[in-house]
Amino acid sequence: MNNLKDKKVLILSCNTGEGHNSAAKALNEYLTDHGAISEVKDTLTLVSQTASNLTSDIYVFSTKSDMFKMAYQAGAVVSNISQSIMKSPVYMANKLYCNSLYDYIVNGGFDAVVCVHLFPAEAVTALKRNGKMPVKTIFIMTDYTCIPFMAETELDYYVLPHEDLIEECATNGIPREKMRPFGIPVRKIFHTTGNKTEARQKCLELFSKDIDTNKNWFMIMSGSMGFGDVENSVKEVIAKHSSDTVIFLICGNNAKLKSNLEEEFGNDPAVVILGFTHDIPTLMDACDVIFTKPGGLSSTEAAAKQIPLIHTAPIPGCETRNAEFFHYHNMSYASTDPKQQVVTASRLCTDEAYRRKMQHHQKENINPHTCRDIASLIVGG
Repeated sequence: MNNLKDKKVLILSCNTGEGHNSAAKALNEYLTDHGAISEVKDTLTLVSQTASNLTSDIYVFSTKSDMFKMAYQAGAVVSNISQSIMKSPVYMANKLYCNSLYDYIVNGGFDAVVCVHLFPAEAVTALKRNGKMPVKTIFIMTDYTCIPFMAETELDYYVLPHEDLIEECATNGIPREKMRPFGIPVRKIFHTTGNKTEARQKCLELFSKDIDTNKNWFMIMSGSMGFGDVENSVKEVIAKHSSDTVIFLICGNNAKLKSNLEEEFGNDPAVVILGFTHDIPTLMDACDVIFTKPGGLSSTEAAAKQIPLIHTAPIPGCETRNAEFFHYHNMSYASTDPKQQVVTASRLCTDEAYRRKMQHHQKENINPHTCRDIASLIVGG
């Protein structure tokens, strides 16, 4: 896309889970590959690094308790009230640093601002309401639902994950003329499907472990923060398929979870335990089935790869809606019951028609040109 050349784009994210950052990196990859000058910024560092770290810590703590669920539910109520009465506390908090954001945009000479998180979208809204946003603004949804407080933002365009979310977003106050159902951006490597045999050989080299490449390979992902009932999922796979299955456990940044899993399963030759890894695309190509919590980005990456997908226990709130969306669009099987998850995973390995049906629906519902379409929006609107 030649008309991206010399465009300067600021992509604003926040460190509340890795999904937002992954979307930002995917768009940044495309823009820079096509001649734009693009920068990904952790928005809350405009306040301070301490503020960013504290927000991340609070998010991690809340997802491991009922706090996130209660906050999400309360947010939905407050969001509905704030639309008709006043701006929400979320808006007021993010408004506090909007002048710093304005200075950063102007001094950086940016032509467009893309928000992949609610917080910077609220700050951008404050600037627009004050007539201080001289460049194009875009909000990218990273979950398959209209999140609380999204409707009180006032950006130029809203990129939706799927056209079937248009009515939900319209009902929640997003102007139809601003919506673009382009999808969620994922890196280009997820839009290619590698050879399984070659991918398995690469895994042997990467992980320096004697792994049987003739068995079924399952990958169980807990997200970047290590969320979910991973132990019971592993136990259920071992109980049913200890002789014919290899399990890859991805613990993200959760060192405690990794340590606990190593203590319990470290001596099992059928279990490979990994922390945070950059080799997820290779593992996706190598594995027969992926178990993952229903994060918007990880789910989209798996569906873009057209890998059979089992959705496990969600973080209550938007991830619950992600699981519902994927399940009812036949892109995944969603259940919080480890026994049923394993039964379905086994079927995906043996029932070729069922497997191909899921892959077909993944291909039909995931846009392979999301980043290109967003880039066109940046350039032309």
